[in-house]
Amino acid sequence: MRPATILKYCLQGTLYGVLLAALLLLLFPQLRTQSLEHWWRSPQAGITSFSYAAAQAGPAVVNIYTRSFQHSSTNPGLAASGLGSGVIMSAAGFVLTNYHVIAEADQVIVALQDGRIIAGKVIGFDVPTDLAVLKIDADRLPEIPQSEDLNPQVGDIVLAIGNPYNVGQTITQGIISATGRSGLSSMGPDSNGRQDLLQTDAAINSGNSGGALVNVYGELVGINTASFQSVAHQESYGISFAIPYALATRIMQELITNGRVIRGYLGIGGADIPPVMARLLNMEERAGIYVDSVSAGAPADKAGIVSGDVILALNGEEILNTRQAMDKVAETRPGTEIRVTLLREGKMLTVPVKIEEDRRFQ
Repeated sequence: MRPATILKYCLQGTLYGVLLAALLLLLFPQLRTQSLEHWWRSPQAGITSFSYAAAQAGPAVVNIYTRSFQHSSTNPGLAASGLGSGVIMSAAGFVLTNYHVIAEADQVIVALQDGRIIAGKVIGFDVPTDLAVLKIDADRLPEIPQSEDLNPQVGDIVLAIGNPYNVGQTITQGIISATGRSGLSSMGPDSNGRQDLLQTDAAINSGNSGGALVNVYGELVGINTASFQSVAHQESYGISFAIPYALATRIMQELITNGRVIRGYLGIGGADIPPVMARLLNMEERAGIYVDSVSAGAPADKAGIVSGDVILALNGEEILNTRQAMDKVAETRPGTEIRVTLLREGKMLTVPVKIEEDRRFQ
């Protein structure tokens, strides 16, 4: 074959390759900035590096330093008091963090990964979920990737990003160990403690609080909040918690809009009903919650609900467990009247209850 013919075929092959690449870029613009591995979102088990996620999410995770006024006769003034992390949620400058990071602060300082140091203004906070929203004023703020379609599953690979012990931004890797954890808050009437937490074995230490838990695409999965500690064993490893993205963003929007989270309040303490108790109460196959306490003067008390009642339904919707009931009440707008279906001494009755606003944490 002549050299000219060989050159012709080579040029034709190169031209076809360039045209095909250009066509792919036009049809799939994601390929311009992402590797095929991340764009195609193949199963997480096939991913061998998390550098893409780190590059996507890392710039939007900030260091938070707090200072408090010291009432000292020798050296009064502001002094360093706390350390934590935060997540830039929008280019407008809203930053999510934990309430306990800024709870005692008189001044909040936000340090970006590009070296900028900015004063943070507290927009609002919510004690039950341990969330707070800050506002920083700056241009060209990085925003953490977010997806409303997230559905975290046990076994998903996650990365925790924060500033543990002020050593600088650090990324640790683990999996989601469990979902729906709710044992971090004390139980009591209408407990609005932190619910539905994600449990992870990614290392979360002092300074990580308020930082980001992200998936392998850099999308925010949750806000890191705590590591597990028991009375008997002060240190534990591989048991940490994060506030799920969906809950965190819902709380954030309420804090931005109202300055506080408006929750409904019923005023009962309840417990799930085990099978043995269900038989004793002649409940057959019904689900519900056992009322073990009623707060004096609360809506439930005013409506005549008493300890020993079993709540079967709210507004006709069957109650499956305590958490579902408390969530439904909390999401009910104060001033709304709901129908509570009860089982009392073997008899069913329905009572109207006017939901009030929960002001216990304000």
